[in-house]
Amino acid sequence: MPRRGGRPRRKWVPRIRKNERIRAREIRVIGPDSKQIGIMHPKEALSMARRLGLDLVEISASAKPPVCRILDFGKYQYQQAKKGKDAKTQRTRNKVKEVKFRVRIEDHDYFTKIKHAEEFLGRGNKVKLSLMFRGREIEHKNLGFETIARAVGDLDHIGHQDTEPRLAGRFINTMVSPLPENQRVFKYNEPELED
Repeated sequence: MPRRGGRPRRKWVPRIRKNERIRAREIRVIGPDSKQIGIMHPKEALSMARRLGLDLVEISASAKPPVCRILDFGKYQYQQAKKGKDAKTQRTRNKVKEVKFRVRIEDHDYFTKIKHAEEFLGRGNKVKLSLMFRGREIEHKNLGFETIARAVGDLDHIGHQDTEPRLAGRFINTMVSPLPENQRVFKYNEPELED
């Protein structure tokens, strides 16, 4: 929501202190070769960094004394941004998708659900296969276990079963994880090319 002045608030981002902006009386210095140099005054460490043509960057401000490192600041920023992007792709990649079956499912519906499960596994997501019993269908648990076993068998070219199918109330559940990318084979779908 915009403030009275008309401009929206910006998210607060902690600034990295470097060179003359480091305010501690003494700091622990780590050299460009990742070896600890020792505890010294920031002016001494800054002159050492300048002689090497690098920057003095505060890595851990909360430590006693603060930890600073002699490094190339531009390269450091690039590596931090790359780590952030990698962490974001890892978070979005490891999702669990669910595909639900029924005991009396028709073949066409069954293969549509298998195609969706194959698509999810092809993207690197885990798939939870679940089958729900309604009413008296629970009397025929063996049919439910057969349907889940058939689904796991139809997906073995792209994923492997993590857990054995278990009955929990009116549901039978199991998890399927994707195979490594170089071992995945598509039977029912052509893989979509990412832009």
